[in-house]
Amino acid sequence: MSVKVSELVPDMNEVNIKVRVLEAGELKEIQTFRGPRTLSEAVVGDETGRVTLTLWGEHAGKISTGDAVEIKNGYTRVFRGEIRLNLGSRGTIEKIEDSEVPSMEEVPEETPQVPEGYEPPRRGGRDFRRGGRSYTRRRY
Repeated sequence: MSVKVSELVPDMNEVNIKVRVLEAGELKEIQTFRGPRTLSEAVVGDETGRVTLTLWGEHAGKISTGDAVEIKNGYTRVFRGEIRLNLGSRGTIEKIEDSEVPSMEEVPEETPQVPEGYEPPRRGGRDFRRGGRSYTRRRY
């Protein structure tokens, strides 16, 4: 089932959405804890609003301003205080008929808002409540 931009909330998975590309950014390479990764960012939207899309890996740089696309199996995360749509290795992006999404002029300025009091889920890493150790240290 397809969702609309206005329905996006933090930490959604398996997001399927049809959007118009309003701005397509350049390829970037960033350093992560897993090593260098390639990405590109774009602003996309539908008749309910707009959102920043981050394309990771093989998807980076595959879209242009004005394209009508369908994203399947995307996911949302909060980055720098805003909800962002992401497309990684498990997702797909395909160009679709222009008539399936509104024109660039018909996309409103509204963006999905992070709910008040939102706390991101903990994702692995060290447990700082135990002094930075992810294990219990034996005392002798």
